Amino acid sequence: MMDDGAVQPAQAFRIKTAGRASRAVWTAAFGILLALVLLPTFAGRNIIQDLIFLFYMLALAQCWNLLAGYAGLISVGQQAFVGFGGYLLFALTLLGGINPLLAIPIAGFLSAIFALPTALIVFRLRGAYFAIGTWVVAEVYRLVFAQFKSLGGGTGTSLSPSVTSAVPGIEWVRTLLDVRTPVARDIVSYWVALALMIGTLVFVYLVLRSRRGLALGAIRDHEAAAAGLGVDIYRTKLAVYIATAAVTGMVGALIYLQKARISPDAAFSVLDWTAYVIFIVVIGGIGTMEGPVIGAVIFYLMQRYLADFGAWYLILLGTLGILIMLFAPKGLWGLIAERYGLTLFPTGRLLVVTANKPQSKN
Repeated sequence: MMDDGAVQPAQAFRIKTAGRASRAVWTAAFGILLALVLLPTFAGRNIIQDLIFLFYMLALAQCWNLLAGYAGLISVGQQAFVGFGGYLLFALTLLGGINPLLAIPIAGFLSAIFALPTALIVFRLRGAYFAIGTWVVAEVYRLVFAQFKSLGGGTGTSLSPSVTSAVPGIEWVRTLLDVRTPVARDIVSYWVALALMIGTLVFVYLVLRSRRGLALGAIRDHEAAAAGLGVDIYRTKLAVYIATAAVTGMVGALIYLQKARISPDAAFSVLDWTAYVIFIVVIGGIGTMEGPVIGAVIFYLMQRYLADFGAWYLILLGTLGILIMLFAPKGLWGLIAERYGLTLFPTGRLLVVTANKPQSKN
């Protein structure tokens, strides 16, 4: 037996997130970011346009992953905010005379405002009904915007040259790099897309590292248990839905600033802005920040080199998605992380034993 008052060792703990490997990765990421910023000084126009596509698809994938992978909101209607942001850009620039770059954050802000009444409708639904409900809402948005004759009605409209040439920085890029106006416009769009993509990554990372991120993790693991621990499920999901709508609206505005033409069918396309995004997240790894990055790169490469095969391209996409879901349900990043123990975005928490402290046992 043990006498009263005997001194027993007690373990001390601390919460650990990033380690040395993570810091090394962030150092390498800074170098990659610097290279991407300087890329337009020596890269061709085709590469610039391809990377713009990659950047905005990655931003959309991160938003959908935050919704579905963490908040459990399986939406197939995110094209509603892509199209909404795109049409707001056209309305603000063509009808309101607002500078195109200023119109992008305004489109994001207004998307967040309209996401609130949208959420009040679709949040009454659960599971598959929620997914279908978001799709129906997106179709309603498409039909509504098709009625605006000032924005081209059902056939769409284009940005006037006076608007596309009014993007700040075009003249500066023309003079600095000695390029034509269309190339300078693409370079400015590239830098804006890069900034928006990096901003999205930072936003998602900060959310997941915050107390709200802990709540999202609890909701993802077991919603009923999270509610029992005091997590406000409704408000947490609502905040994530509105925030991702704002980012998605800004991405949509940027997409159609770069395209310079919009139509209801293209802006609210479930294939282009939701189905492909879901594919990116699923093959990369849902519920991780690294997964959408890998998925976006793979999707870009397939789009770049296989899109000319027509229907076979879609068959290959579907086959790859099915194989990943069957043999790697955690996605490609899940395989890499389990095999090598890598973490590029340390959002999880680890309970680490730091030392033993003497403790008196009475």
